[in-house]
Amino acid sequence: MPEELPGDITMLLQQANGGDQSARDQAISLVYRERHRLASRVIRGESEGHTLQATALVSEAYLRLFGGQAVKANDSHHFFALAAQQMRRILVDHARAKHANKRGGIKISLDEIYQISSEPDGDLVQVDEALTELQELDPEAARVVELRFFGGYTDQETANIIGINIAKVRRDWEFARAWLHHHLEQV
Repeated sequence: MPEELPGDITMLLQQANGGDQSARDQAISLVYRERHRLASRVIRGESEGHTLQATALVSEAYLRLFGGQAVKANDSHHFFALAAQQMRRILVDHARAKHANKRGGIKISLDEIYQISSEPDGDLVQVDEALTELQELDPEAARVVELRFFGGYTDQETANIIGINIAKVRRDWEFARAWLHHHLEQV
């Protein structure tokens, strides 16, 4: 997330929430390229023959965020957290749909992305279910995982979005990574 974006995004979101279509379009344009880059990194770990592309993931996330109504984001940090949450939901929905069609789920290499699991291929549905359990145990650690893993944010960006210091982000990340690794090994 480029440093100059947060203030610009906050201003544009406020204008968009007031009904300014031009501000809405500018907000989308400002963050689209960065979100696409991050989505590409997440998608890269999918199994061969996957059907979800980074462009489709980002487009669907923006449709869900901006689709016909004002984005209920207070500022840029809240917006980026919502974007990560939408990307998680889309990826998990896609994986579940593939499971329902008995073609296998989206497989992602968690080691390749952020080394959460030692499994060569992690099942995204299992990661989501484990993350939901972690959220009950430690909501802030789960939020760090959602932002880092599904949002693709760095420690510093995650700290800025959540509003905590970087040392806390790193502690939460290490705890969550160990907890998820143990949980996924049990599955």
